[in-house]
Amino acid sequence: MDWAIDVEGVSKSFRITHNPAHNLKVKVIGFVNPRYREHSEEFWALRDVDLKVAKGEFFGLVGPNGSGKSTLLRIMAGIFKPTRGTVRLSGRVAPMIELGVGFHHDLTGYENIYLNTSLFSLSRRQTDAIYGDIVAFSELEKFIDVPVKNYSTGMYARLGFAIAVHLVPEILLIDEILAVGDERFQEKCLRRMNELRARGTTIVFVSHAMDAIETLCDRACVLVNGRLVGQGRPAEVIELYRAALDVPQAQPVPV
Repeated sequence: MDWAIDVEGVSKSFRITHNPAHNLKVKVIGFVNPRYREHSEEFWALRDVDLKVAKGEFFGLVGPNGSGKSTLLRIMAGIFKPTRGTVRLSGRVAPMIELGVGFHHDLTGYENIYLNTSLFSLSRRQTDAIYGDIVAFSELEKFIDVPVKNYSTGMYARLGFAIAVHLVPEILLIDEILAVGDERFQEKCLRRMNELRARGTTIVFVSHAMDAIETLCDRACVLVNGRLVGQGRPAEVIELYRAALDVPQAQPVPV
C-alpha cells in the first residue's frame, strides 16, 4: 500500500492556565488568597494515535466535540507539532482548516489570493493562470477588491476553499467546510472534492454531517477523548460515532 499520510504514536498536550496574573497587584494578592492564585493544568488533546491514509483515498475523521479531530488535522498540516510521535506526509498539502487562517485582514481578496498562493511556492505567473478560476469558483467577483476584514463567514469560506482546491494539492485537509455557506455552495464544494478525488488527490475530511461521511468517504475513523477508538467502512464508523456521543469528555489533569 502506498501511503499519503502516516501518523505514528501521535500525542499532543496543552497547558491550560487558570487565573493568569496580568498585573502585579493580582499576583501579590494571590500569595495570600488562593482564589487569585495562578495554577495550570495539562490537557492531552490526543493520545497515541496511529493512522494511515492511502494515496488517493477520501478519508473521514469523526468524533464528538472536543475529541481531538481539529488538533489532529492541524498536526497533519504542520500547524501544531506533536508532543510525541511522528507524522509523515507524501505530497503538497493544502489545508482548509480554519476560516481566515492565512489571510491578512487588511488586504483585499485579490491580494490575499496572491499572498496565499505564494505561501505554497506558486509564482505570480502560476497564480495569474488560476486567478480567474479561483474568483469564479468563490463567486466573489463583486467583492474581490474589498478588504477581507469586511467579509462574512460565508465569504471567508468561499475564498479559502476556492484557493485550497485550485492549488492542485496531493493532500487536501478540510475541517467542517460544510458547516458554513449556503446549501448550493456546499454542494458545489462536494462536487469539487469529488473531482479532486478522481484525479488522485488524498482528502481528509472532518465533519459532523454523517450523510456526507457515508456518501463521500472510502474509509473513516472515530476519535473519542483524544484516542482512536475505531476505523473502517463509513457505515461502521458512523455507528461507533453515534455510540460515542454519550461518552463523557476528557478533563484536564491537575499538575
